[in-house]
Amino acid sequence: MPKTVPCLWFDGQAEQAAALYTAVFPNSEVLSVTRYGPGTPGEEGSVMTVSFSLDGHEYVGLNGGPQFTFSEAISFQILCADQDEVDHYWDRLAEGGEHGPCGWLKDRFGVSWQVVPERLLSLVQDADPGRAQRAMQAMLGMRKIVIAELERAADGVPA
Repeated sequence: MPKTVPCLWFDGQAEQAAALYTAVFPNSEVLSVTRYGPGTPGEEGSVMTVSFSLDGHEYVGLNGGPQFTFSEAISFQILCADQDEVDHYWDRLAEGGEHGPCGWLKDRFGVSWQVVPERLLSLVQDADPGRAQRAMQAMLGMRKIVIAELERAADGVPA
């Protein structure tokens, strides 16, 4: 299969978004910046695209203008090993953005992220349907996912 690279359409903020994302995710870097030239749709010399890598996965930010905006129809899941990772990504990406339900957030650029602890997935897929349902109900009432609260709910322990 050929390599796929998500291209994110920004309204003049691609460089700032790439700077945030590469600061938040480990092993990440800005790979290249291209600028609008003469006779192109953007202001000559302004940033057209920013290519960046988030822990080995390549993305492109395009300063395409205000014609298109982000929505929750597309989001990026971050599978987190523990609560420290959940807190790190949630706190950094949500800064200046919006907290959503069930581990979803929008960053200050409007990009949607799902900050998902791996433990959530194992709890809602538990072989005991009651346990799985209690974990699911707890998650539905959360914004940032708190693993300890999920486990208490799954075990039937009141908060």
